[in-house]
Amino acid sequence: MRLWLAALAILLVCTPAAFGSRRSQREHGAALFSESGCLHCHTIRNHGGSKGPDLSGVGRRLKEAQMRHQIVNGSKLMPPFGEVIEGNDLTDLLSYLHSCRDKVKK
Repeated sequence: MRLWLAALAILLVCTPAAFGSRRSQREHGAALFSESGCLHCHTIRNHGGSKGPDLSGVGRRLKEAQMRHQIVNGSKLMPPFGEVIEGNDLTDLLSYLHSCRDKVKK
């Protein structure tokens, strides 16, 4: 019983820090999205360019590994950004994009 209570106490103490950390990652990722020029081509929530796809609901459509591959390696229509955005910046950008889960009208 004591072990269970100790585990619950640790969980309650650590959970707000984990949520705060994720929030700061998303905020940093959103800033990177804007500062790195992603908004030049992509739209999120009616803000940005129209050359690339609307990413307002990308978190619903793609898994993190798929988003990472696209950003790092690019595609026929998108240049690779693996040498520009890497490490924690890439992790934070992916955290932000994963949070973009709006239902996009077709």
